[in-house]
Amino acid sequence: MDSVPTILTIGHSRHPLPRFIALLEGAGATAVADIRSAPVSRFSPHFNRSALAASLGARNIFYVFLGKELGGRPAQPAMYTEGVADYEKMAASPDFHAGLARLMEAAEGHRLAVMCAEADPLDCHRCLLVARALTEDGIDVGHILADGSIISQTEAEERLLQLEGLAEANLLHRSRAECLASAYRCRSRKVAYAMPR
Repeated sequence: MDSVPTILTIGHSRHPLPRFIALLEGAGATAVADIRSAPVSRFSPHFNRSALAASLGARNIFYVFLGKELGGRPAQPAMYTEGVADYEKMAASPDFHAGLARLMEAAEGHRLAVMCAEADPLDCHRCLLVARALTEDGIDVGHILADGSIISQTEAEERLLQLEGLAEANLLHRSRAECLASAYRCRSRKVAYAMPR
């Protein structure tokens, strides 16, 4: 990765707490913005909101909860299409824009890591929704991977195009921007939260 990202993202996955904190510290993060709609973990209780905030605070890492504004499971039925969270609708909402503004505010005084649950950024709204919007606003975003490496949003997008079969061959017929928009839409429909039937 050539430039230092302004904002990082990370998925807590099922990391033991010491490993998760080591990943944050290895990337130089001084704050975590939790964007889980429900800040609890059935399998790893150390990622429950109050426990995590206390553990991070003990390491001088600031914690803020932004799941209401930036979570992947919106409370409003209008934010769903055919029962699946619609990232394009969510990205246009006032709550989402307020959440992005709070992220930018936090990033002014901290090396900020946006946190959700999924290990792979391409399986998570932190990449497909939040990082996409930040990148479109000119913010450099980097994703901390489980091995401690950091990839850019551009690198994640290249992988996204490959996963959705919209890489080189289709560029002959459509622009990269059109292929990327299509890839985001397809991937989002696969991984976004679906309301129980």
